[in-house]
Amino acid sequence: MSDLSDDLRTRAAWLYYKEGMTQDQVAQELGLNRAKVLRMLAASRLDGTVQIRVLSKQSNCVALERELEKKYNLERAIVVPVPKQTEQLPEIIGGVLGEYITDLLKENMIIGLGWGKTLSSCLPAIPQQTDAHISVVSLLGGLTRVSAFNPSEFAWRLGDRLAAEAYLIAAPVFAPDERTRDALLTHPGIREVFRRSENLDVAIVSVGDLSPGSTFSRYGLLERDELMSLQKAGAVGDILCRFIDADGEIIDHEVNRRVVAVDPRSLRTARKVVLASGGWHKYAAFRGALKLLSPHVVLTDIEIAQRLIDE
Repeated sequence: MSDLSDDLRTRAAWLYYKEGMTQDQVAQELGLNRAKVLRMLAASRLDGTVQIRVLSKQSNCVALERELEKKYNLERAIVVPVPKQTEQLPEIIGGVLGEYITDLLKENMIIGLGWGKTLSSCLPAIPQQTDAHISVVSLLGGLTRVSAFNPSEFAWRLGDRLAAEAYLIAAPVFAPDERTRDALLTHPGIREVFRRSENLDVAIVSVGDLSPGSTFSRYGLLERDELMSLQKAGAVGDILCRFIDADGEIIDHEVNRRVVAVDPRSLRTARKVVLASGGWHKYAAFRGALKLLSPHVVLTDIEIAQRLIDE
Protein backbone atom coordinates (compact mmCIF):
# COMPACT_ATOMS: atom_id res chain seq x y z
CA MET A 1 0.00 0.00 0.00
CA SER A 2 2.92 2.33 0.74
CA ASP A 3 4.38 1.79 -2.74
CA LEU A 4 0.95 2.35 -4.27
CA SER A 5 0.54 5.58 -2.32
CA ASP A 6 3.98 6.83 -3.41
CA ASP A 7 3.20 5.99 -7.02
CA LEU A 8 -0.13 7.77 -6.84
CA ARG A 9 1.42 10.84 -5.26
CA THR A 10 4.12 10.97 -7.91
CA ARG A 11 1.48 10.61 -10.60
CA ALA A 12 -0.50 13.51 -9.10
CA ALA A 13 2.61 15.69 -8.96
CA TRP A 14 3.46 14.87 -12.59
CA LEU A 15 0.00 15.73 -13.86
CA TYR A 16 -0.14 18.98 -11.91
CA TYR A 17 3.41 20.33 -12.31
CA LYS A 18 4.50 18.79 -15.61
CA GLU A 19 1.30 18.45 -17.62
CA GLY A 20 -0.28 21.63 -16.28
CA MET A 21 -3.59 20.11 -15.18
CA THR A 22 -5.68 21.92 -12.58
CA GLN A 23 -6.17 20.33 -9.19
CA ASP A 24 -9.74 19.47 -10.13
CA GLN A 25 -8.55 17.80 -13.35
CA VAL A 26 -5.93 15.80 -11.44
CA ALA A 27 -8.57 14.67 -8.96
CA GLN A 28 -10.86 13.58 -11.79
CA GLU A 29 -8.04 11.79 -13.64
CA LEU A 30 -7.04 9.83 -10.53
CA GLY A 31 -10.51 9.28 -9.14
CA LEU A 32 -9.80 11.23 -5.97
CA ASN A 33 -11.39 14.21 -4.28
CA ARG A 34 -9.70 17.61 -4.52
CA ALA A 35 -8.76 17.72 -0.83
CA LYS A 36 -6.84 14.46 -1.19
CA VAL A 37 -4.96 15.86 -4.22
CA LEU A 38 -4.06 19.00 -2.27
CA ARG A 39 -2.60 16.90 0.57
CA MET A 40 -0.64 14.75 -1.88
CA LEU A 41 0.84 17.78 -3.65
CA ALA A 42 1.82 19.35 -0.33
CA ALA A 43 3.48 16.11 0.79
CA SER A 44 5.41 15.97 -2.49
CA ARG A 45 6.88 19.40 -1.77
CA LEU A 46 7.87 18.43 1.77
CA ASP A 47 9.62 15.16 0.97
CA GLY A 48 11.48 16.48 -2.07
CA THR A 49 9.50 14.57 -4.72
CA VAL A 50 8.76 17.99 -6.20
CA GLN A 51 11.50 20.61 -6.15
CA ILE A 52 10.95 24.14 -7.35
CA ARG A 53 13.82 26.47 -8.08
CA VAL A 54 13.37 30.22 -8.39
CA LEU A 55 16.09 31.14 -10.86
CA SER A 56 15.71 34.91 -10.64
CA LYS A 57 16.84 36.71 -7.47
CA GLN A 58 16.06 40.01 -5.84
CA SER A 59 18.56 42.57 -7.07
CA ASN A 60 19.61 43.59 -3.54
CA CYS A 61 20.47 39.95 -2.70
CA VAL A 62 22.62 39.72 -5.83
CA ALA A 63 24.41 42.98 -4.98
CA LEU A 64 25.17 41.76 -1.46
CA GLU A 65 26.48 38.46 -2.81
CA ARG A 66 29.03 40.27 -4.98
CA GLU A 67 30.06 42.55 -2.08
CA LEU A 68 30.52 39.61 0.27
CA GLU A 69 32.59 37.75 -2.29
CA LYS A 70 34.86 40.75 -2.69
CA LYS A 71 35.17 41.64 1.01
CA TYR A 72 35.79 38.11 2.27
CA ASN A 73 37.55 36.69 -0.79
CA LEU A 74 34.83 34.10 -1.30
CA GLU A 75 34.43 31.75 -4.21
CA ARG A 76 30.67 32.22 -3.93
CA ALA A 77 28.10 33.86 -1.67
CA ILE A 78 24.41 32.98 -1.71
CA VAL A 79 22.04 35.42 0.02
CA VAL A 80 18.33 34.76 0.59
CA PRO A 81 15.57 37.16 1.70
CA VAL A 82 14.24 36.90 5.24
CA PRO A 83 10.76 35.32 5.14
CA LYS A 84 7.78 36.91 6.86
CA GLN A 85 7.71 33.92 9.18
CA THR A 86 11.31 34.10 10.37
CA GLU A 87 11.18 30.62 11.91
CA GLN A 88 11.18 29.30 8.32
CA LEU A 89 14.64 30.73 7.62
CA PRO A 90 16.61 27.53 8.42
CA GLU A 91 14.43 25.54 6.00
CA ILE A 92 14.87 28.17 3.28
CA ILE A 93 18.65 28.34 3.62
CA GLY A 94 18.75 24.55 3.91
CA GLY A 95 16.72 24.14 0.72
CA VAL A 96 19.12 26.40 -1.20
CA LEU A 97 22.03 24.48 0.33
CA GLY A 98 20.52 21.23 -0.96
CA GLU A 99 20.37 22.67 -4.47
CA TYR A 100 23.99 23.80 -4.17
CA ILE A 101 25.15 20.38 -2.93
CA THR A 102 23.32 18.67 -5.80
CA ASP A 103 25.15 20.81 -8.35
CA LEU A 104 28.44 20.15 -6.56
CA LEU A 105 28.32 16.36 -6.50
CA LYS A 106 31.06 14.40 -8.25
CA GLU A 107 32.14 10.79 -8.14
CA ASN A 108 34.42 9.70 -5.31
CA MET A 109 33.83 12.85 -3.25
CA ILE A 110 34.43 12.89 0.50
CA ILE A 111 31.99 15.23 2.25
CA GLY A 112 32.40 16.27 5.88
CA LEU A 113 29.24 17.27 7.74
CA GLY A 114 28.34 19.45 10.67
CA TRP A 115 24.84 19.47 12.13
CA GLY A 116 21.76 21.52 12.94
CA LYS A 117 18.35 22.42 11.61
CA THR A 118 19.69 24.42 8.66
CA LEU A 119 21.87 21.58 7.39
CA SER A 120 19.20 18.92 7.97
CA SER A 121 16.77 20.99 5.90
CA CYS A 122 18.89 20.41 2.79
CA LEU A 123 17.73 16.79 2.48
CA PRO A 124 14.43 17.22 0.57
CA ALA A 125 16.18 19.34 -2.08
CA ILE A 126 18.71 16.60 -2.97
CA PRO A 127 17.50 13.98 -5.48
CA GLN A 128 18.23 10.35 -4.74
CA GLN A 129 21.65 9.43 -6.16
CA THR A 130 23.00 6.08 -7.32
CA ASP A 131 26.51 4.65 -7.71
CA ALA A 132 28.39 7.93 -7.22
CA HIS A 133 30.93 6.31 -4.85
CA ILE A 134 30.63 9.21 -2.42
CA SER A 135 31.62 9.12 1.26
CA VAL A 136 30.08 11.27 3.98
CA VAL A 137 31.89 11.84 7.26
CA SER A 138 30.13 13.13 10.36
CA LEU A 139 32.50 15.59 12.00
CA LEU A 140 31.15 15.26 15.52
CA GLY A 141 29.67 12.76 17.90
CA GLY A 142 25.98 12.24 18.54
CA LEU A 143 23.59 14.01 20.89
CA THR A 144 21.93 11.93 23.55
CA ARG A 145 18.98 14.23 24.35
CA VAL A 146 17.78 15.46 20.96
CA SER A 147 16.14 13.71 18.02
CA ALA A 148 15.26 16.02 15.14
CA PHE A 149 18.74 17.33 14.35
CA ASN A 150 21.12 14.71 15.67
CA PRO A 151 24.48 14.84 13.82
CA SER A 152 24.62 11.08 13.35
CA GLU A 153 21.05 10.94 12.07
CA PHE A 154 21.72 13.74 9.58
CA ALA A 155 24.90 12.14 8.25
CA TRP A 156 23.18 8.76 7.91
CA ARG A 157 20.18 10.26 6.09
CA LEU A 158 22.33 12.27 3.69
CA GLY A 159 24.48 9.21 3.10
CA ASP A 160 21.35 7.27 2.21
CA ARG A 161 20.20 10.04 -0.15
CA LEU A 162 23.60 10.06 -1.88
CA ALA A 163 23.96 6.24 -1.88
CA ALA A 164 27.16 6.93 0.02
CA GLU A 165 29.25 5.24 2.67
CA ALA A 166 28.65 7.06 5.94
CA TYR A 167 31.32 7.31 8.62
CA LEU A 168 29.93 8.22 12.04
CA ILE A 169 31.54 9.04 15.37
CA ALA A 170 29.90 6.45 17.63
CA ALA A 171 30.24 8.46 20.83
CA PRO A 172 28.43 11.33 22.56
CA VAL A 173 29.59 14.74 21.40
CA PHE A 174 30.10 15.83 25.02
CA ALA A 175 32.13 13.41 27.11
CA PRO A 176 31.67 13.69 30.89
CA ASP A 177 35.26 14.87 31.33
CA GLU A 178 38.48 15.46 29.41
CA ARG A 179 40.00 12.15 30.42
CA THR A 180 37.03 10.19 29.03
CA ARG A 181 37.18 12.22 25.81
CA ASP A 182 40.86 11.38 25.35
CA ALA A 183 40.11 7.69 25.93
CA LEU A 184 37.29 7.74 23.35
CA LEU A 185 39.61 9.24 20.75
CA THR A 186 41.84 6.17 20.97
CA HIS A 187 39.04 3.92 19.66
CA PRO A 188 40.08 2.58 16.21
CA GLY A 189 36.72 3.37 14.61
CA ILE A 190 36.72 6.94 15.88
CA ARG A 191 40.34 7.39 14.82
CA GLU A 192 39.31 6.25 11.33
CA VAL A 193 36.66 8.96 11.12
CA PHE A 194 39.13 11.62 12.24
CA ARG A 195 41.63 10.35 9.67
CA ARG A 196 39.08 10.66 6.88
CA SER A 197 38.27 14.19 7.98
CA GLU A 198 41.82 15.18 7.02
CA ASN A 199 41.13 14.60 3.31
CA LEU A 200 37.79 16.27 2.64
CA ASP A 201 36.70 17.50 -0.74
CA VAL A 202 33.93 19.52 0.91
CA ALA A 203 33.20 20.45 4.52
CA ILE A 204 29.65 21.68 5.16
CA VAL A 205 29.06 23.34 8.52
CA SER A 206 26.72 25.72 10.30
CA VAL A 207 26.91 27.74 13.51
CA GLY A 208 24.96 27.61 16.73
CA ASP A 209 24.26 30.40 19.20
CA LEU A 210 23.62 30.78 22.92
CA SER A 211 20.22 32.47 22.78
CA PRO A 212 17.30 31.12 24.90
CA GLY A 213 15.90 29.48 21.75
CA SER A 214 19.13 27.72 20.79
CA THR A 215 19.35 23.94 20.52
CA PHE A 216 21.64 23.84 23.56
CA SER A 217 19.02 25.65 25.65
CA ARG A 218 15.89 23.96 24.30
CA TYR A 219 17.14 20.42 24.71
CA GLY A 220 19.29 20.88 27.81
CA LEU A 221 22.43 19.63 26.05
CA LEU A 222 24.48 21.62 28.52
CA GLU A 223 23.60 22.65 32.05
CA ARG A 224 22.43 26.21 32.60
CA ASP A 225 25.51 27.08 34.66
CA GLU A 226 27.72 25.73 31.86
CA LEU A 227 26.02 27.97 29.31
CA MET A 228 26.36 30.97 31.63
CA SER A 229 30.03 30.16 32.19
CA LEU A 230 30.60 29.94 28.42
CA GLN A 231 29.00 33.34 27.92
CA LYS A 232 31.12 34.87 30.69
CA ALA A 233 34.19 33.44 28.97
CA GLY A 234 33.22 35.32 25.79
CA ALA A 235 31.48 32.60 23.80
CA VAL A 236 29.07 33.84 21.12
CA GLY A 237 28.25 30.47 19.53
CA ASP A 238 29.71 27.21 18.36
CA ILE A 239 31.10 25.40 15.34
CA LEU A 240 30.97 21.60 15.62
CA CYS A 241 30.06 22.09 19.31
CA ARG A 242 33.30 23.98 19.99
CA PHE A 243 32.53 27.40 21.35
CA ILE A 244 34.12 30.47 19.82
CA ASP A 245 34.34 34.16 20.68
CA ALA A 246 33.48 37.11 18.47
CA ASP A 247 36.94 37.01 16.89
CA GLY A 248 36.55 33.39 15.85
CA GLU A 249 38.92 32.04 18.50
CA ILE A 250 38.09 28.79 20.28
CA ILE A 251 37.75 29.78 23.91
CA ASP A 252 39.67 28.13 26.73
CA HIS A 253 36.86 26.39 28.61
CA GLU A 254 36.36 22.95 30.10
CA VAL A 255 33.34 22.28 27.84
CA ASN A 256 35.56 22.64 24.78
CA ARG A 257 38.09 20.26 26.31
CA ARG A 258 35.56 17.41 26.42
CA VAL A 259 34.08 17.73 22.93
CA VAL A 260 34.28 14.60 20.76
CA ALA A 261 34.47 16.32 17.40
CA VAL A 262 36.87 17.34 14.69
CA ASP A 263 38.59 20.64 15.50
CA PRO A 264 37.01 23.22 13.15
CA ARG A 265 40.43 24.77 12.60
CA SER A 266 41.49 21.59 10.81
CA LEU A 267 38.77 22.14 8.18
CA ARG A 268 41.00 24.71 6.53
CA THR A 269 42.69 21.77 4.79
CA ALA A 270 39.43 20.85 3.01
CA ARG A 271 39.37 21.68 -0.68
CA LYS A 272 36.09 23.56 -0.17
CA VAL A 273 34.48 24.83 3.04
CA VAL A 274 30.79 25.74 2.96
CA LEU A 275 29.29 27.79 5.80
CA ALA A 276 25.48 27.95 5.92
CA SER A 277 23.48 29.74 8.60
CA GLY A 278 21.14 32.66 9.13
CA GLY A 279 19.06 34.64 11.61
CA TRP A 280 19.94 37.90 13.36
CA HIS A 281 20.66 36.04 16.62
CA LYS A 282 23.47 34.12 14.88
CA TYR A 283 25.25 37.18 13.49
CA ALA A 284 28.10 37.21 16.03
CA ALA A 285 28.69 33.46 15.65
CA PHE A 286 28.54 33.67 11.86
CA ARG A 287 31.01 36.55 11.81
CA GLY A 288 33.35 34.63 14.11
CA ALA A 289 33.05 31.53 11.92
CA LEU A 290 34.07 33.58 8.88
CA LYS A 291 37.28 34.52 10.66
CA LEU A 292 38.03 31.02 11.93
CA LEU A 293 37.19 29.00 8.82
CA SER A 294 37.93 31.35 5.91
CA PRO A 295 35.20 29.50 3.96
CA HIS A 296 35.05 29.31 0.19
CA VAL A 297 31.24 29.48 0.05
CA VAL A 298 28.69 31.08 2.39
CA LEU A 299 24.90 30.84 2.43
CA THR A 300 23.08 33.29 4.66
CA ASP A 301 20.23 35.77 4.81
CA ILE A 302 20.04 39.36 3.69
CA GLU A 303 20.16 40.82 7.23
CA ILE A 304 23.41 39.09 8.18
CA ALA A 305 24.89 39.89 4.76
CA GLN A 306 24.05 43.59 5.11
CA ARG A 307 25.53 43.80 8.61
CA LEU A 308 28.74 42.12 7.45
CA ILE A 309 29.07 44.65 4.63
CA ASP A 310 28.20 47.67 6.79
CA GLU A 311 30.56 46.97 9.70
